[in-house]
Amino acid sequence: MGSGPLQGVRVLEFSQIVAGPFAGVTLAQLGADVVKVEPLEGEGRRNTGAVVPNEGEYFQALNVGKRSLTVDLSRPAGRAVIHRIIPTFDVAISNYRLGVTERLGIDYGTLKQFRPDLIYATITGFGDTGPSATRAGSDIVAQAYSGLMAAEGKVDEYGAPASISSTTFADRGTGLAAAIGIVAALYHRSNTGEGQEINVSLILTALGLLSDKVMREPVQDASLRDPIMQQLAERRDAGAGYGELLEIRRGVLRARTAQRLYYCGYDTAQGAIVLGALTRQNRERIRAIVGVQDDLDDPDYDANAPGAAERFEHWRTQVQAILLAKTAKEWVELFVAHGVPATEVNFPEEMVFDPHVVAAEIMVDLVHPITGQQQVVAPLVNMSATPTAIDRSAPPLGYHSREVLLEAGVTEAAAAALIAAGVVGDRS
Repeated sequence: MGSGPLQGVRVLEFSQIVAGPFAGVTLAQLGADVVKVEPLEGEGRRNTGAVVPNEGEYFQALNVGKRSLTVDLSRPAGRAVIHRIIPTFDVAISNYRLGVTERLGIDYGTLKQFRPDLIYATITGFGDTGPSATRAGSDIVAQAYSGLMAAEGKVDEYGAPASISSTTFADRGTGLAAAIGIVAALYHRSNTGEGQEINVSLILTALGLLSDKVMREPVQDASLRDPIMQQLAERRDAGAGYGELLEIRRGVLRARTAQRLYYCGYDTAQGAIVLGALTRQNRERIRAIVGVQDDLDDPDYDANAPGAAERFEHWRTQVQAILLAKTAKEWVELFVAHGVPATEVNFPEEMVFDPHVVAAEIMVDLVHPITGQQQVVAPLVNMSATPTAIDRSAPPLGYHSREVLLEAGVTEAAAAALIAAGVVGDRS
């Protein structure tokens, strides 16, 4: 796997869905040899949206750069395979529900008996302590439980709570947190020789993404947080629905309207744009370009004063009407020329052809053994002395089983016997 900073580090990944696989992808991009352990039939997500059986794009994107080892962990012989090969690995990752790894004999306490300096990352929905530790977790559950969903305030066509995005922020953020913890633990081990267990969770990640809203600070809370909580509690007790509670929260937080006018999206004559002005200087530039004057940056402006909401809506209507006079491309060229953060709103499916993406070499060409030519997103980190790379596509199911066993010292005859007995799968 190229010359990344983790070249020589070997990772055994017991994972499914998103968080664990994303941690493994991140380490593979940094040069680690990541072996994904799957059941004989493969991870369930292999066939999500798949045209070619077992090779869906969703699975491939989350497992690029890895090798696949298929083992029946429900059998003692399967667990013995893991115990046999784990001494050749530096790191293990698991994102199974709490208690599953113990039942399968692949938990930290068991595996460190075979590799005392093992680094083991445990990824769960709710963490390893507390009354909800054993609950099943997923990205949308973490969004809802943590407040991330309500903070975004989205509802679906039925008026019900909706996920904040089409991607999985809590899952992927937790995968990155696990990868960061693993890299730090490798550094610690290089200094001390000591391995350790790392614990990360979707809930902790989601709360971390909301850190400014979750934290408590008595002085500011008295004027901002406490009124929200009081109104929400009163209306919730009175039977208010989710939509009404969201509106109450939005009303109390209306003091942020200066950002909402110039840090949001608008329609244009063709396409849509987003303005990302966070500074007064950039807001002044936008005002000069579109010809709208507002009082949002006036020191005496009070967003909660009588009539303030109506004035804000008037200004937004003005801005929207003006932006409808040109295309998104024309507006973006004008804003960017004046140093204003702005962009057209693109669709993800068209980004592979974007001129900047192409010029910056953000996509990498690969060849998959079954599906052929493909392009995937490049490593998240570029490094000058130890270049990162993606040199391998996502693995076909069981494609490297025999190879991994032989590397661990299992004889050819023993590997063949395990495959013949259906303990290990082999589709190389």
